[in-house]
Amino acid sequence: MNKMHTELSLMVVHAHPDDESIGTGGILAKYSAEGIRTVLVYGTRGEVGEILNSDFVPPSPGLKIEDIRALELEKALKVLGVESVHFLGYRDSGIVGSPENHHPQAFAEANMREATGKLVDIIRRERPHVIVTYNERGFYGHPDHIMANRVTLQAFSTADDPEFKCKNGLKPWHPNKLYYIAAPITRLRMINRWALERGEKPHFDPEVLGTPEDEITTIIDVREYLPQKLEAINCHQSQIDPNGFFRNLLNKYRDEALGYEYFSCVKGCNTIDHKETELFERFIAK
Repeated sequence: MNKMHTELSLMVVHAHPDDESIGTGGILAKYSAEGIRTVLVYGTRGEVGEILNSDFVPPSPGLKIEDIRALELEKALKVLGVESVHFLGYRDSGIVGSPENHHPQAFAEANMREATGKLVDIIRRERPHVIVTYNERGFYGHPDHIMANRVTLQAFSTADDPEFKCKNGLKPWHPNKLYYIAAPITRLRMINRWALERGEKPHFDPEVLGTPEDEITTIIDVREYLPQKLEAINCHQSQIDPNGFFRNLLNKYRDEALGYEYFSCVKGCNTIDHKETELFERFIAK
């Protein structure tokens, strides 16, 4: 193991359990395997999610959805090798337009300074060099994803400000780079085409979810870690629709559809003349 790697840290900020495996399972498995410390932060515990798998049987009767998702997350984190996990302590805000959006404890309704302070405290404690979260659209518009973006962007810029005081009195820390998770429009169009060829109705609009190619700065090849990524996704059994995308994706398409993860660097990068192939490009000697 490269000693320099053991001194590096990656933090990924998500909204709910299972987001880590779907959107960033590849980089979490890859960098954990390479000796880089991996840290996950969640805005919520997915309290108002639903059981999406009609075949799912809870491990014990009477478990609440947040307890089910906690057990599934624990399994997924072991598969991905994640070293540290934190929760900001807010409630799942539900899908756009639902009454849960306005629950007083909902993440989407959180006081920005309070939420930022919580994340700044975690950043100063964990001292990440690279932070990853959603783009300003929250990828697909979920209120909690959008809030994760807002809080992470603010905390990234605030964590090294000595005037911003945290309750634990930790020293300021300057993260080097901030990335947004991206999905190339061309890749999403291709996945939709595969669905149509199988006689299925696509479940998303590439033009809404997709990121233009010229905004993508970083392409990470995670094919070597695809088995761990898929295993981690499957740990979230309550959230896997048996008729959904991951269950029906043909083996011959898996590498192409899930074997690469894409990002847009928004702070701390100089990628004008090339596409990065590492989040830690300037830290890791080739």
